[in-house]
Amino acid sequence: MECAYAPYNWAQPDDSNGAVPIKDSVLYANGYDVMMAKNICEANGWELEVVQLDWDSLIPAVQSGIVDAVIAGQSMTADRMESVDFAGPYLYATIVCLAKSSSSFANAKGLADLAGGSCTSQSGTIWYDSCLPQIAGANIQSPAESAPAMLMAVASGTCDFVCTDMPTAQGALIAYPELVILDFAGSGDDFEVSDEDVNIGVSVMKGNTALKDAIDSYLSTQTVDDFNALMAQAISVQPLSE
Repeated sequence: MECAYAPYNWAQPDDSNGAVPIKDSVLYANGYDVMMAKNICEANGWELEVVQLDWDSLIPAVQSGIVDAVIAGQSMTADRMESVDFAGPYLYATIVCLAKSSSSFANAKGLADLAGGSCTSQSGTIWYDSCLPQIAGANIQSPAESAPAMLMAVASGTCDFVCTDMPTAQGALIAYPELVILDFAGSGDDFEVSDEDVNIGVSVMKGNTALKDAIDSYLSTQTVDDFNALMAQAISVQPLSE
């Protein structure tokens, strides 16, 4: 995982709230992904080891065997499934936008209300590649290299709004209370996404059915409410900054 993608995962200086050591680091990892990984490992009698990697290095690390699995808020897209297999989902994440409460876009009720705005999202995500292009007339800026960089862009006024998922947006409000969530669900003018875009999974090496099945055996015992409750717990202990 990145250990820089709250509330899914983040780094902190101590083991408070159940954080676990990051390999080859003095820091500790916590967040929804860590909490879920601990549960999966406990159910299977495994020892959890967290490795911190850049977002773009996650899938190559699984492919090469550097890590056994990636649990990092990854959407289970068809493109990714060409490279890895996915266990899960272990969360269902709807797509939203974030804007400053003082922005002219803060009261947007649908995608049409975002026309003319400048925007960005994290590189290598369906938010940037699939969702932002659905906003007619949007000025799409270069992608942000990380989730924190994406949030800083909208908080600093570099862009008018960003596209992300609901858990990331909810976590962002802790660090940036001046932001508001733009949720267009039920408006008739929302992002068009498939299940693969909002289903969040654990990636493993192609053909590693034993690991995939073992992870799925635990996840199959969990409900949507279980997932959401654990995410709420992660958000409640998220640091104000990473």
